[in-house]
Amino acid sequence: MIQLGIRFHDVKELPFEERLQEVKRQGFSCIHLALSKVPGFTADTNALTPGYAMYLRNALRKADLDMAVLGCYLNLANPNAEKLAEIQEKYYAHIRFASIAGCGMVGTETGAPNEGYTYDKEACHSKEALEIFITNLRPVVECAEKFGVIVAIEPVYRHIVYDAKRAREVLDRIGSPNLKIIFDPVNLLWTDNYDRRMEVIDEAIDIIGKDVAMIHLKDCLLEGDKVKSVGCGFGDMDYTNIIRFALENKPFIHATLEDTKPETAVESRKCIESVIENYYNK
Repeated sequence: MIQLGIRFHDVKELPFEERLQEVKRQGFSCIHLALSKVPGFTADTNALTPGYAMYLRNALRKADLDMAVLGCYLNLANPNAEKLAEIQEKYYAHIRFASIAGCGMVGTETGAPNEGYTYDKEACHSKEALEIFITNLRPVVECAEKFGVIVAIEPVYRHIVYDAKRAREVLDRIGSPNLKIIFDPVNLLWTDNYDRRMEVIDEAIDIIGKDVAMIHLKDCLLEGDKVKSVGCGFGDMDYTNIIRFALENKPFIHATLEDTKPETAVESRKCIESVIENYYNK
């Protein structure tokens, strides 16, 4: 069993509680919530009160939906000390908020060693960048331990933690049961490994699979000098091994669809459900 969900900001824009009902109507059981991307909501550190968290918890309960992950996708490798301190405070606030809102996980990507959060392969993939990220992530994980929340990092080729081996190093060096992985197979791909995508994905499952706490599902296309992300069923992805891994090793795991459109979300959900059905009918 896989609990399929969707990024909340990919759903048709409606008043919040109506939008939750739309998620349910489209056949999903959980959401990926980024507060800064919901009209009328805020992710401001000082606004993340218990009342705000309880409102979300109760609204989700009424809609029979889980908040699979609370997104806080900021740059923990920002070289500006003042801005870095603000970013870490925002993570602490999101962790505290998640603990009250009934969400067990705060998700993050792994940044770039510059203030613009821009990709520079030599800098992002350097050992120095990894050291900076680990140093700045460590207190965030320590905060998560205090609140009983998981911090999950999402490896992305164009960020500091760009492959499974690098992710394994972060997990092992920090050594916390509250640090886990959001596994987004497409995010591990780029133009120089696209033709080996099944190998890249299988290697990731082997290296970091035991620490995967959530899955992101989307599709991809090679377009010139970049990999374009699209909704499931609209690209080149073969989900067979991903779904087999989840079904055999991660019962009831949350798996949220990404890069869907309101008019195609159900089609993307059915794409994944067909892979699940094929697994059981093999």
